[in-house]
Amino acid sequence: MSSFETLTLSIENHVATVRLNRPEKLNAMNAAMWHDIRAAFRHVDETPEIRVAILEGEGKAFTAGIDLQMMMGVGAQVRDACDGRTRENLRRVILDLQDTLTSLERCRKPVLAAVHGACVGGGIDLICCADMRYCSSDAWFSIKEIDIGMVADVGTLQRLPRLIGDGMARELAYTARKFDAAEARDIRLVNRVFDTPEALRAGVREIAATIAAKSPLSVRGTKEMINYARDHSVADGLNYVATWNAAMLMSADLQAAMMAGMSKSTPTFKN
Repeated sequence: MSSFETLTLSIENHVATVRLNRPEKLNAMNAAMWHDIRAAFRHVDETPEIRVAILEGEGKAFTAGIDLQMMMGVGAQVRDACDGRTRENLRRVILDLQDTLTSLERCRKPVLAAVHGACVGGGIDLICCADMRYCSSDAWFSIKEIDIGMVADVGTLQRLPRLIGDGMARELAYTARKFDAAEARDIRLVNRVFDTPEALRAGVREIAATIAAKSPLSVRGTKEMINYARDHSVADGLNYVATWNAAMLMSADLQAAMMAGMSKSTPTFKN
């Protein structure tokens, strides 16, 4: 298993837990963390034993968002004597940061985000890439970029309107106002609110365990179809799932599930 500078990764009963681990900095997302996130979810994707992943934060907060020291260092990182090349370099940095978070979507296994405390700025970008989001009652959220004079550029403005609707996404992005766990549930950013961070972790693990007990091939295919359908027409989605199942339907998982159903037993599946 890879080692990471800014997060931990553990595996138990087919469930990986990816934990942001800069608690002394409220898990602010420095350069190392962005790249650790991509490496961690590549590992989740490529490890057959892992069927589901949980993303959570160590300490008092999920994440305070992008590390401001990292932001302040971008100018020196991209600087070139040629203004055009400076702009090109900055564009490449932004595209690379986008790609680090897209690694959650690219991962074939479902990713469940478990949010407690603050989830600010880049944290919103991050959780919007997860399959599902859950939080504890102490959680609060803010799309903070407008308050530091910039346009959010790594996914919130593209993904959040599809999750909570255009009007509410605009309000939150234009105002940067804080909203709490109850509102996050009301606007359907999160699926469920748990009373405490401890209850959150236990509850999300229970959901992850339920998913991990299903056919891994079918779960991976279901994620592929939902992600595809989001960005394509209904007709395109129907055509793709027909092609997918023409290739994948006649699997050992199907046989195991059908046999277990007839014998009223619990099926077991290959990773």
